[in-house]
Amino acid sequence: MRYPIQRMCGGLLALAIFSVAGASELSTSDTGPSMDAPCCTAPSVAARLASYTTTDEPRVLKSTQRRFSAPKMIHIPGGEFRMGSVDELARFDERPMHMVRVDPFLISETEITNAQFARFIDETGYVTTAERPVDWEELKKQVPPGTPKPPDEVLAPGSLVFMPPEGDVNDPAANLSWWQWTHGADWRHPEGPDSNITDRMDHPVVHVSFEDAKAYCEWFGARLPTEAEWEFAARGGLINAINPWGNEPISPKHANTWQGTFPRQNTAEDGFVRTSPVKTFAPNDYGLYDVAGNVWEWTTDLYRIDAYAQRVEAIQVDTVIENPTGPETVNDPRNPNAPDSRVQRGGSFLCHDSYCASYRVSARMGCTPDTSMSHVGFRIVRDAAPQQENTP
Repeated sequence: MRYPIQRMCGGLLALAIFSVAGASELSTSDTGPSMDAPCCTAPSVAARLASYTTTDEPRVLKSTQRRFSAPKMIHIPGGEFRMGSVDELARFDERPMHMVRVDPFLISETEITNAQFARFIDETGYVTTAERPVDWEELKKQVPPGTPKPPDEVLAPGSLVFMPPEGDVNDPAANLSWWQWTHGADWRHPEGPDSNITDRMDHPVVHVSFEDAKAYCEWFGARLPTEAEWEFAARGGLINAINPWGNEPISPKHANTWQGTFPRQNTAEDGFVRTSPVKTFAPNDYGLYDVAGNVWEWTTDLYRIDAYAQRVEAIQVDTVIENPTGPETVNDPRNPNAPDSRVQRGGSFLCHDSYCASYRVSARMGCTPDTSMSHVGFRIVRDAAPQQENTP
């Protein structure tokens, strides 16, 4: 069952759950202001649960029965770059630009695919956040004090799915009815229980929370990238470029983003309405695919809207910051009650310049770590020695 969301503030998943429950206690004044109402990421809250839960019966085909290849890891040489942006599309949280140095590392050339994630599920029996009931004890930490518990049936497993609204939307920032809490939506069922990934094994896996992505990394012997590593890799060695391909404005040839009128009509000039197979579009100069569009990607850093300003205030002029790992505390206006919010990078198939241009290499969003959505995935990294070559 799908439930429309008619309001935007603070945690979108919290709003979804409480709108389903018919509660009025969670209001815009309760949850605070937002910097920008995001189209292709959505601040939200759900339950953060235990890492591994085994099942008695396999819920997917064994990996020997499916197409599978391990993620190919691309060597990134490390170096210095100006992190952030001053271009006209940049938001407050991308400023000020500052010099950063990162050590060499390996990063997967694509986002983790459904086939690759299925191998992990096959071998561990892991159950993702979207496949578990929402934990009220965790959820109530992220909503205003005194908020009553919704009915148990509302807290059944599910995830947030993008559904184009009917008719025109005059003020998208004030109406996020296109995000719908959908019972039965998960990585195997991206649009809900009647959908499947049979013909999408080479698409990026979606409906994965930060906790899910970390569990995959632990199994594979990898980790999520820091925000600095992600941006350095996404830039592909280009100096101060706006996009992974340079400063040429985005077009359907560059990435899987939205064409047409957002959020009502996607004309799919790039060939896709939702996710696309990895490697559909040209890689950047480091050989990385889909660092613009397709799906958002988790990083390890905590999100602060003023992270860069704080970072610059703490250093001397012209200082190069080495291997930054993000702030120590959270300041996310979209999730003012949440104790944790993590940075996502890269934008998604929902990005459109009329509303957000988060396909740019400097664009960043915050999201609570227990949130899963139909346009959020991840890629992985490993540490590497400076002399290490590109390796599969």
